[in-house]
Amino acid sequence: MTEHPISMTVVWQHFAQALRYFALSDVGSKARWMFVGLIAFLFAINGMNVINSYVGRDFMTAIAERDQAEFMRQAFFYLGVFAVSTLLSVTTRFTEERLALMWRKNVTERAVERYLSDSSYHRLDVSHFLSNPDQRISEDARSFTSTTLSFLLMVLNSSFTVFAFSGVLWSISPHLFMVAVLYAAGGSLLTILLGRPLIRLNYDQLDREANFRSGLIHVRENAEAILLAHSEARLSHRLQGLLNSLVDNACRIIGINRNLGFFTTGYNWLIQIIPALIIAPAFIDGKVEFGVVTQSAMAFSTLVAAFSLIITQFQSISSFAAVVSRLISLVDAVDQSKMEVMSCIDIRMEEGRLAYEAISLRSPENGRLLVDKLSLVIPPRGRYLIRAGEDDATVALFRATAGLEVSGEGRVVLPGPRAIQFLAERPYLPPGTLREALVPPGMDSTLSNQQLIELLVEWELDLILARAAGLDTEHDWDSFLSLGEQQLLAALRIFLAAPQFVILDRPGTALGAEGIKNLLSHFSAAAIGFVVLGHTRGSEEFYDSVVDIQADGGWR
Repeated sequence: MTEHPISMTVVWQHFAQALRYFALSDVGSKARWMFVGLIAFLFAINGMNVINSYVGRDFMTAIAERDQAEFMRQAFFYLGVFAVSTLLSVTTRFTEERLALMWRKNVTERAVERYLSDSSYHRLDVSHFLSNPDQRISEDARSFTSTTLSFLLMVLNSSFTVFAFSGVLWSISPHLFMVAVLYAAGGSLLTILLGRPLIRLNYDQLDREANFRSGLIHVRENAEAILLAHSEARLSHRLQGLLNSLVDNACRIIGINRNLGFFTTGYNWLIQIIPALIIAPAFIDGKVEFGVVTQSAMAFSTLVAAFSLIITQFQSISSFAAVVSRLISLVDAVDQSKMEVMSCIDIRMEEGRLAYEAISLRSPENGRLLVDKLSLVIPPRGRYLIRAGEDDATVALFRATAGLEVSGEGRVVLPGPRAIQFLAERPYLPPGTLREALVPPGMDSTLSNQQLIELLVEWELDLILARAAGLDTEHDWDSFLSLGEQQLLAALRIFLAAPQFVILDRPGTALGAEGIKNLLSHFSAAAIGFVVLGHTRGSEEFYDSVVDIQADGGWR
């Protein structure tokens, strides 16, 4: 799906909302005091800049008049001004960075919470509504908070500078003051006209960089499969295409930056000579001191810089606008995904009940009927095997039971999210310690290491414990364990959660007949009902009922 930058009205609405959330958060009070401190520092820095202009004026006048005593006195004043200005500048920067970090943490925590709530991460992945949500949460959130605070402080500092130096420049020459205002206004207008396309291009560049990085990550994560399939040439062609797209867009950005550079460089050079052109004749006529010439140059350049914030920061502003648009797109996509129904199967929750009511499922590729009006009630502690001649039917039924996207109709009645668990053919074990992989959420304090070790021995998983170097050593289980070991470890985690029912997707793929028998015997002993989807040869005695799905979707 093609995305576009968001309108300024929407940007301001979301910006105000982000500020409000931050202000009302746990660290909001501390953040407000830090911001007040930053404003005070900016006042102090501008005050020191004004003092510096007068010290500089008298310093240069003393040189012109060869006044040794005054020269030394103004030199000491200079050193004092530099020392205080350095202390204020460093403290301001430190406070700004700490405040930006606090805000980033707040924004990122909220983004992660919304991304993971209500299965939004899965809905976005399935719908392909939004590209690279991971980059938006990490990189764009960081850019948003740090750049927003920097821009806000720059605007405040520019306002203070205009207030402080307008009087200085007006006292030197009202004519020079008017030139500064008109010069900055004209320059800002031309910069906006020349650089406006950068907002769209920077927006695209962020996505193209992320797409190229995602392609490289795909190669790393599927290295073995790519090697076996000899797909290097195809992947190389795809990566070259992503790289070319990235480079082409970057070339357009560079071209516009070149045009902007011609204008802004000339604009900045003229700032240095304009004050001298206006004030030097008065010095030559003996109407002003030499120090006034240097003071006018400093005051003019400082005032024009304050008025010219758009010119000096336009490239950063255009990148920032793209970042804001991408974050708003993330928020809108998450909100929209929560309103969308992923599955056409009606999912109902009824305590203690698991049932299929007239479930019909079709192949998403060609619409072929896989399951025809399956109606089945699984009683508490029920042990059912549902098998078919091909995996498409059982896979579709597993997805329908889990509420994932399928093609079909009917109703699935579930006993509630805590009362049912799912064991996928390739289960997910998050990277971390063996204890974290085993213990269900909320049970960390109820299971001792000794209890876990005894369970691992009972489930014949003690070899994993030895290879993992104990319960508290971190591993990436996807690469550390075989698929069968992953299934058994995930099954033990479900066993500890003690649901009423567990749905198993093709456990026979990685577990042998004995492995399946041991697994089902553990569930039976714990009074956990189960539905196995797929073939499990040699374990039929563990089931109360066996449902066979025929090639035409019929069942018996």
